[in-house]
Order: sequence, then structure tokens, then C-alpha cells
Amino acid sequence: MMRKQPTQSERAQLELFHALGGDLAPRDAQDLMAYPFFSLSKSHRVKPIDYEVADIAIRVEAVPEHGMATIWDADILIWAASQLVEARDAGLRTSRLMAATPYEILTFIGRGVSSRDYKRLKAALDRLQSTTVATTIRQPALGRRHRFSWINEWVERTDHQGNPAGIELIVPDWFYSAVLDDALILTIDRAYFSLTGGFDRWLYRIVRKHGGKQRAGWRFEFRHLYLKSGSLSPFKRFAYELRDIVRRQPLPGYILSIEVTIGGKTLLAFEPAPCGQDVDGLVLSGTRPIGPSGTAVSCHREPKPGLTSEDKNENRASNLESNQESNICCARASVENRSAETQSRATETHPRRRPSSIPGAER
Repeated sequence: MMRKQPTQSERAQLELFHALGGDLAPRDAQDLMAYPFFSLSKSHRVKPIDYEVADIAIRVEAVPEHGMATIWDADILIWAASQLVEARDAGLRTSRLMAATPYEILTFIGRGVSSRDYKRLKAALDRLQSTTVATTIRQPALGRRHRFSWINEWVERTDHQGNPAGIELIVPDWFYSAVLDDALILTIDRAYFSLTGGFDRWLYRIVRKHGGKQRAGWRFEFRHLYLKSGSLSPFKRFAYELRDIVRRQPLPGYILSIEVTIGGKTLLAFEPAPCGQDVDGLVLSGTRPIGPSGTAVSCHREPKPGLTSEDKNENRASNLESNQESNICCARASVENRSAETQSRATETHPRRRPSSIPGAER
């Protein structure tokens, strides 16, 4: 009787990729930017995220021991994406098995390098490894789901004195394939890592993905953003947070404003900051924030009012290059963060399209 050969481990089948040095540009995967994959709070979350719109379905589950991976934990995936894209563009061989020192990862994502920071890094790796995702995104067959964890496994290396010497981790194929696809990766502002609020970080990724660098900017209805956030907060609290972000203007490279349609829909509008400058938090009364002076004359011009109605003669151009999803009118399924108030006002999430409607304000 022949003995069954032991199955070779995933680690043994992969070639080890060593992290590159230097000041790499931060890159993010568009799918991770556009959909609710992470908890927006540092509190221990175990309640799943359920999101379903048209043929896109996402379910994110956590284990009680570690809780769900947070948007701060996702910085490690941004580091991984940045490494893989840089290596690919340099003609180097890449791999899902990646090795780096804690110092390399922590300094790239703008963290400290103390023993406390290292412990937090390990906790983040545990959450990424234990959080599971099931999604239909990029699946060729309608309704077919791909299930994975953000990190398949990770191992800690130490020197002969027991000090941390390195970390090896394996990213899932779903993430790895997206990173190596040029159309699915965007460069982000390094100032993103300085954003301390979970809502701020989430909104920057949404704005960067959907708004890109188009001068015309983009718009989203508050309630649709609520669905895309996966937030556990009631809608009223979520809307308050959005308005506070507009007041503070913390997002690097973008101006935010609020617009109200004739029908009473509240929209978040965003566009690149004028002259490529950071947005000043000081807001003129009744106007949008303006960029700092010292560049072109257009930087000094009076900005457009921050509160407008929908009675416009022309719509903004469709943002098809970086976002088709927000131009698609589709039925919205209930998700875990939909409150009783949302259910009672379901007609607001399915408004009829009017000839003068604004792109990005979904039905």
C-alpha cells in the first residue's frame, strides 16, 4: 500500500519577496477604497459587514478574539501594494510571500517604532489574518463568491537575543491579482497616514477613488455614502460626521462641500484643491474653502457657494475613468448599517431620475 505524500505548504510553494528600500509612493487598491471592507472604529467589532448592490456582494466577518480588521490595519495592505507595484515596475519578481522588518513597515505607514508600536503592528496582523471576506467583486460568474482573509498567514522572526528581526506574511491571491492590475491601483497622498479619524480615512479613499484628479469633481448622496461605509453609527450620526469633515477640510488635495437638491437630497461634493495646494481649514462665510495663495491668479478667485440647488443648466462630466459604479443606477439591498429610520424612508434611496440630476447621486 502506497503512503500518501504530505501536502506541500503554501509557504514552501512561494518564492520569498524581500521588501524594497527607499521612499516608495503609497499605492492603494481601488476595490478596497470603494467598498466597506474594514471597521471605521478602533473599538472591538465583531458584527459582520453586509453590503449588496446590484451584482456586488460583500460580507466581512470577524472572530471575537481579535475583532474585525480596521481601516488603520489596512495601512499594512497599502504598504504591501506599494512594494509589489514598485517591484513590478522595476522588472523584479514579485510574490505573495513578503518579508520585511517591523521598522520598514511602521516607518512607511507613519507610525512610531517603539515596542508599543511593534505590539500594535502584531495585533493588526492578527486582525487582518483572522478577518474573513466573501465577495463577488471581480468574479467572472454572477453570484460566485471568493472567500479569503486579508493575510493568509504571518510569522515573526527574532534574532538570537529574542529581539524582533523580521516579519513574513502571505497576502491572498484576490488582493495580489488586484495589485498587479494597473487599472485597479491608485497612488494616494502620503498625508493620508496622518489622518487620525476613521471617517476621515474612509472618506479620503472614497474621494480619491471616485473623484480622482478630475477638475469637475464628483458627488454622492449622503445615504448612498452611508451604505458604502459599513458604519455601525445611526444615519443621523453618520451625517453629522460628514458635515464635520466638510467643516474641518482635513482631506489632502481635495475640497469638500455640501449641496442640496430641489427634492431635498443632501449631496457631498468633492473636487481637487485649486492649484494643487492643500485645503485651508478656514472657510469664508457662505463659500467653499479656498486654496492658499502664492500660485496662480485663479487661486484667489471667489469660490463657488458651498450650498447649491439642483437647478443647473449642465451636469458635471461622467467620471467613467475611475468610477463606473457611482454612475450606475441600481436597486439597493439592505445592509447591516441600515437603521429603522432608513427603512422608513426607503423611497429616498430610490428617487426617480430627473433630466437635471447630478451624476453620482444614485437612484
